[in-house]
Amino acid sequence: MSEENYTPPKVWTWDQESGGRFASINRPVSGATHDKELPVGKHPFQLYSLATPNGQKVTIMFEELLAAGHADAEYDAWLINIGEGDQFGSGFVAANPNSKIPALMDHSGDKPIRVFESGNILFYLAEKFGAFLPTDHAARTEAMNWLFWLQGSAPYLGGGFGHFYAYAPYKMEYPINRFAMEVKRQLDVLDKHLADNEFLAGSEYSIADMATAPWYGRMATEGAYEEGKTFLAAHEYTNVVRWAEAIFDRPAVKRGRMVNAASGDPAKQLRERHDASDFDTKTQDKLEG
Repeated sequence: MSEENYTPPKVWTWDQESGGRFASINRPVSGATHDKELPVGKHPFQLYSLATPNGQKVTIMFEELLAAGHADAEYDAWLINIGEGDQFGSGFVAANPNSKIPALMDHSGDKPIRVFESGNILFYLAEKFGAFLPTDHAARTEAMNWLFWLQGSAPYLGGGFGHFYAYAPYKMEYPINRFAMEVKRQLDVLDKHLADNEFLAGSEYSIADMATAPWYGRMATEGAYEEGKTFLAAHEYTNVVRWAEAIFDRPAVKRGRMVNAASGDPAKQLRERHDASDFDTKTQDKLEG
């Protein structure tokens, strides 16, 4: 049935044959589909994730904390393969009832604390370590402005534009145009702000930058969703490009983007991270070589 002829039913029912990439793991109910406990390593923080833009936010934060001298931020990062439904295992659902990566368990206190939603994990770690969140009230508020902006905006880029442009079972003009317009507006918002600011909160690098660069920074510099960069003329947002290139050039960011990576260049895939030395000895090219 073409999109022009579609008439919504009075009551929606789940069509498991809807097609599109990820259709096999999307469902309209929550909860576990199978029993599977999560592994627990030796460090205080146990991260269960995949190197999507949302996953990279948190591994970047951990690597930045360690680079800044916060030795207590050591962490184990376990790969959650969302294509195989790992996020619906009972252990993961206990860590995040929404069954989305990333999920964090903090074992540093008397009782484990679960932390889910990537923006909240960034804020939790920033508060815990007193790092990458300005202490000045105005600057702190500005950082949180942009963190919340990203959390609300990224679904338009990934779940909206990315889905209909690259993942849907067939191309549909209306939703592609609708989400392309909104993503370009968001890129313009960023570009205008970054024309007068080094980082999103002003002169201070913060969790707002760590959250936003893997989404909009990646689109403007490296591209995403097949030919999405060209389609959106994302390279034309030159202030976003300048900002993103500076962030992606940071050594801790480079390491963070490798953790839990399961595709792409094998030399940049560290599927699990349990020690800083893993970056030198356990990337996928070395394990397969």
